[in-house]
Amino acid sequence: MSELTRQSFENDVEVRWCPGCGDYAILASVLKVLPQLGVAPENTVFVSGIGCSSRFPYYLNTYGFHTIHGRAPTIATGLKLARPELSVWIVTGDGDGLSIGGNHLLHLMRRNLNVNVLLFNNQIYGLTKGQYSPTSVPGQVTKSSPQGAIESPLDPVSLALSANCTFVARGIDIDGPGLQTTLLAAARHQGTSFVEIYQNCNVFNDGAFAHFSDRGYRAERTIDIKPNEPLIYGEKRDKGLAWQDAQFKVITAAEATVFCSDSKAMAYALAMLKQPDFPVAVGTFWQKTLPCYEEQLGKPSALTNPETLKQLMVSKQSWVR
Repeated sequence: MSELTRQSFENDVEVRWCPGCGDYAILASVLKVLPQLGVAPENTVFVSGIGCSSRFPYYLNTYGFHTIHGRAPTIATGLKLARPELSVWIVTGDGDGLSIGGNHLLHLMRRNLNVNVLLFNNQIYGLTKGQYSPTSVPGQVTKSSPQGAIESPLDPVSLALSANCTFVARGIDIDGPGLQTTLLAAARHQGTSFVEIYQNCNVFNDGAFAHFSDRGYRAERTIDIKPNEPLIYGEKRDKGLAWQDAQFKVITAAEATVFCSDSKAMAYALAMLKQPDFPVAVGTFWQKTLPCYEEQLGKPSALTNPETLKQLMVSKQSWVR
């Protein structure tokens, strides 16, 4: 196999997202990460559901499935069980993955299939023109919540932790270096990796994350968490977080607590930190090595032996009305 480069994974399909959409930045980061994995394009597959994010497979020189609303995890599961040697990625959005597809995503994560899930969170339904989504914040005015959303939003990272996903992380679309580091770690993880990506929809929910994601604010208002390293942030790296009585408080960097990668309590608490009182956490919240689902299941014999499938379909145990 020749050396892989970004060009190995690019194609000549016109990228058709709205100008300024955060999806462009995410695509650029993915294109920088894929060559580093050493997996050829013909052994890489992107599976998506429905939504703006789900156009992703069109823009890569890999195999891809643009499936139906919320069902990307089911298609990816079947594919991975039939072809476990493939590198399988799922691209979904907060509406596609957490609303109609929430149940499928939940069970994919608890099974620990060796796939990578990228969930683009823009807190809105973009493709269908601006309705509130499962992650929209209370009071958010949209076309389907003209008086402001009244529902409690889902936190994707907390959901993944609750589902016992073995790799859980969060990134920001316009933080290229940080996002690429996270994607690389996710792709190298053996088991289900879940990465929530804050993604700006500049048409229907512009600036939803600008108060902490913009370059001028990011150092002071986000904290990059790394396993077993002190929880430090700030332009001068002079602030930190202390873990006391099962909660965080802001302190000086010298007093910062070391993030314990084995503590789910700390991971949950970090996931829920919000501005303006706390920095927003990005990076890897949780990583654990467990047997992958496809390894434990083995390859179903019916996939390789047509006679086995035929016998099953005409067996005496088949139900007849």
